[in-house]
Amino acid sequence: MLSDRINEALNSQLNKEFYSAYLYMSISAVAEECGLFGFAKWLRKQSQEEIEHGEKIFDFLIDRKGSVTLEAISKPEFCYNNPLELFKFIYEHEKSITKSIMELAQQAEDECDRMTTMFLDWYINEQVEEESSVLKIIKQLNQFGENGGALYLIDNEAGKRE
Repeated sequence: MLSDRINEALNSQLNKEFYSAYLYMSISAVAEECGLFGFAKWLRKQSQEEIEHGEKIFDFLIDRKGSVTLEAISKPEFCYNNPLELFKFIYEHEKSITKSIMELAQQAEDECDRMTTMFLDWYINEQVEEESSVLKIIKQLNQFGENGGALYLIDNEAGKRE
């Protein structure tokens, strides 16, 4: 059984994952409107992954006889100036999710809740991948610029994400 403190923290993370899904769908719509179809597809896949992350926490809470509390998802706030700034924003968001997961893992360790700690190890590894994939796009946009040809190729490559 989960402690009240860990149950509450897991619910908070669950809601952050669902917010992330909503955020990425919202950004995907902007990318689509701008004709950046590869980025739009990449963002939709990212949104789907975030839903899966939330569902894993949902299931873990149920399996550990915790309680699930779904909160309202607030409207995502972001500015679109250009793809580089957008992916820098996404990277900062992913870093905030990483920080949240690390704090949650520390809480589980402090409470000697080994099951939750082991569960969260997957999320920690996943965040390395999440941040890395965004940084790859940022590096490409930084290196090759946002001129038409380079942007087309970077956008096209992002759209190949499985």
